[in-house]
Amino acid sequence: MERAKENETICYNPATGEEIGRSKIHSVDELRNIIDRAKTAQIEWGAYPVKKRIEIVKKVREYIVNNADEMSETISKDNGKTRVEALATEVLPASMAISFYCSNAKKFLAEKLLRGGNFFLINKRSKIIRIPYGVVGIISPWNYPFAIPFSEVIMGLLAGNAIVLKTATETQLVGLQLKKAIEYANLPEGLFSFVNLPGKVAGDEMLRLGINKLFFTGSVAVGKYLMGKASATLTPVCLELGGNDAMIVCEDADPYRAAMGALWAGFQNSGQSCGGVERIYVHENIYDQFMAILKDKIDNLNVNYGSDFNSQMGCMTTTRQVDTVNLHIEDALKKGATIYAQSQIVNSTIKNFIPATVLTNVNHDMLVMKDETFGPVVGVMKFKNIEDAITLANDSYLGLTGSVWSRNQKYAEGVAKKIKAGEVTVNDHLMSHGLAETPWGGFKESGIGRTHGKLGFDEMTQPMVIVKDLLSFTKKQLWWHPYSKKIYDGLKGLINLLYNKSLLLRIKSVGKLIKILARMFYKE
Repeated sequence: MERAKENETICYNPATGEEIGRSKIHSVDELRNIIDRAKTAQIEWGAYPVKKRIEIVKKVREYIVNNADEMSETISKDNGKTRVEALATEVLPASMAISFYCSNAKKFLAEKLLRGGNFFLINKRSKIIRIPYGVVGIISPWNYPFAIPFSEVIMGLLAGNAIVLKTATETQLVGLQLKKAIEYANLPEGLFSFVNLPGKVAGDEMLRLGINKLFFTGSVAVGKYLMGKASATLTPVCLELGGNDAMIVCEDADPYRAAMGALWAGFQNSGQSCGGVERIYVHENIYDQFMAILKDKIDNLNVNYGSDFNSQMGCMTTTRQVDTVNLHIEDALKKGATIYAQSQIVNSTIKNFIPATVLTNVNHDMLVMKDETFGPVVGVMKFKNIEDAITLANDSYLGLTGSVWSRNQKYAEGVAKKIKAGEVTVNDHLMSHGLAETPWGGFKESGIGRTHGKLGFDEMTQPMVIVKDLLSFTKKQLWWHPYSKKIYDGLKGLINLLYNKSLLLRIKSVGKLIKILARMFYKE
């Protein structure tokens, strides 16, 4: 519920409608100056030893530890999620992430020697070094306004980059809180900048003004648009574009744990999680038990203001997303779906509160099952054969995450390997984003690239290969000029010596190869 007034964004609590703060809106000229300063600061920062960068960045954790309550409250008020969720899914994972990346940055950035690929080129020694991109742009969403951009900022800085961060217009106060945390480390001036611009403008202008890589988390449509814009300059992009995650509950699953997992992954943050459960497929032999438990939990779910520590679900962040959720529910009901369970909601005139809803009699012709709903709604289908469940789980143009629930870990992992998603969890869901060591990203239209873990850290650098010749005292290589039939025969002899099945031909080839070896040591 953010509205712009002249040169500032007015921030409102989505649960109460009250004004809670303001954020300055930047101009394109200011963004240009920010990027120019970032390019200069990055040269200095990139020259720092990794150990020094780690020591500086580590100070950010101190700020988080000392201000965890304030940060959680700001997230709750600005986004609408509960205070417990703000702490558990944003502040806590951020503190763990900075510890992980600071502990592993030196290893991730270390030079890597490559083993030789062939004995006859043993004089060549190769290694890979990691080079920071330069200025990295980050555009982050409103659903996890602190945790999502935080890890990317920390990885980018540790890797030696300058950062230009644009957080969602809807959650500007969280962005400003993140700005405070990063600036607490006293980074070189201009190395990190926070900008407040409309998303499309920010993306267009960052790319036009010469950032070196863009990280974007948001909708498929906007991700495709930014990728198209980036293609003009071949600026690399890393895109996380949402999901329509499936949960498969196998015949031998613990019905209580599975139902509680569905409650958590489907309805925390009011279902506004790209990696949350949206579609549930339950084996017919466990279906009734699972559904009874889920209904009891949903019917008694306490939906209330995020500031209430006992609230089990807060409000939606934007009225636009409320409209999308209601559209999906209406579409499902028109096509034969049934509301199986639904929570009560707080008595409020604010439109952003909508009930947690479980739909049955659903099918894949319904929007709620084929598109990303991004709200507190799940559709549940019964299955008889596990292969049918896998087929249904994969029947989506999205493939971010998924989950399999079974008491048999080995069996569950076998099922998980058949799901076309970037990450699949066994007996849990919607938590791997909090595992700093675990890469995050999806298949299909859920995006390209990865964040988090070593793979995510690698996205912050470009690999450079350096090749050295141990025989640099020689005059030339075998294949250098001048050419002759003798050179051709000698090189062909090397092929035969290495790979020909005829022993006789391999022996004959040795002589032809020896004839050209001497040319390496004299001038021609």
